Amino acid sequence: MPNTTRSIFSLLLALMLLGGCGKEEASTDDSSFVRTVSAPAGGADMLLPDFTKLVAQEGGAVVNIQASRTNENTAQAGGEDNIDQLPENDPFSEFFKRLQPNQADLVEPGDDEYNFGSGFLISSDGYILTNTHVLSGMNSIKVVLNNRREYTARLVGSDTQTDIALLKIDAQGLPTVKIGDPKTLRVGEWVAAIGAPFGFDNSVTAGIVSAKGRSLPNENYTPFIQTDVAINPGNSGGPLFNLRGQVVGVNSQIYSQSGGFMGISFAIPIDVAMNVADQLRRNGKVERGRIGVVIQEVNYDLAKSFGLQAANGALISQVTPDGPADKAGLQPGDIVQSVNGENVKASSDLPVLIGMIPPGTQLTLGIWRNGKREEVQVTLGSSNTSSADAGNQSGSGTNADNGSGFTSEPTGLQLRSQGQGLLVLQVEGTAQQAGLRRGDIILMVNRTAVSDENSFNQALNHADRTVALLVQRGNSKLFLALELHR
Repeated sequence: MPNTTRSIFSLLLALMLLGGCGKEEASTDDSSFVRTVSAPAGGADMLLPDFTKLVAQEGGAVVNIQASRTNENTAQAGGEDNIDQLPENDPFSEFFKRLQPNQADLVEPGDDEYNFGSGFLISSDGYILTNTHVLSGMNSIKVVLNNRREYTARLVGSDTQTDIALLKIDAQGLPTVKIGDPKTLRVGEWVAAIGAPFGFDNSVTAGIVSAKGRSLPNENYTPFIQTDVAINPGNSGGPLFNLRGQVVGVNSQIYSQSGGFMGISFAIPIDVAMNVADQLRRNGKVERGRIGVVIQEVNYDLAKSFGLQAANGALISQVTPDGPADKAGLQPGDIVQSVNGENVKASSDLPVLIGMIPPGTQLTLGIWRNGKREEVQVTLGSSNTSSADAGNQSGSGTNADNGSGFTSEPTGLQLRSQGQGLLVLQVEGTAQQAGLRRGDIILMVNRTAVSDENSFNQALNHADRTVALLVQRGNSKLFLALELHR
């Protein structure tokens, strides 16, 4: 919670306690579980949430999870697995933390290791959602209910891509949470978390939704809900509630320089979690659709070069040969704007939407191509299918040497024909600012393939002031927008 808001909250609370002029009012939304307390007379027109009813009615479905294993050799806690796989030079790798303390230095050979977390009941017969990283490397799982009853849990399945795991305990007639719709969440809306931070079970914290659809490193299939709800180790796998007492997310990660809460936490949207849970319950594993493309964000300059009014969608920079997208006729330079009618606002939206659809499903992609909107039918492949990675495509003809090169005045580049494409020999000025580097190979200008000085100049002559260059850099391809000198 920002300092200003916290100060206002403290002032209002003090006035109500000392002046005795506050009053409780029922929320005008009958569906809300949360009462509101109005500001004192003459104060700011402000309503503060009261979560007591929500906690009383929903807290019983939140559980404490204790996972353990006997450490026979070297200790290796199973906490922050995926985040620690980021490159060492990634500027954000040390800040995104799954909420599981690493106990490797505390465990001697022969001792038991423990991971602690939270979870919540999604069925009255004992199915429980939690985080995969809470259970990672553990071989024994104990679940403690709100009434202190303890059960040995069975791991039904887990998914490292979304960090969701499904447990089962042998019980009936258990309280369950209500599942909400995270798509209806609004930035600024109040939310609450219930969990067991540092083992303090049934702890309640509250805050607001700070942002939606956040993308984090190594997390391609999860559009995280960002909040300022206080989340700490032990909260992992616990529910995030909206004001109607419905679960809208699964608390999973924090952004921290210290390992503790610093005001930024992330929850997995419950629709993503339930989709994974349903597949784990039916099949014991998760299958995701794939179309076989590499995509990038559409920035303002690229949008201009492709004739778009707004910078949105997912720009295809590579297509896997013989993959679903290739068979459907998708090409580099196509911009995916919708999946089955659902808008793709950012490139990070596309893998989430595709990944939630089963392989073998035919879907309709709305794309932007050559200045107009088109629709393409694609039959999804499986993310587990072994195929050539589009990021490993070569075929750039880098060993060809056809001439000493030429200077392109509109671009300020010195280029040389390189078989398929033009090798960048020297770069300066606006081209350098646009991100071009010496050694890049220009393959296309505004979706037109170029291979020599003549084809390059012709493509530039038919272009507007800003052009999109498809560049091969090592084994990767990307589009860069360049403003021409005219």
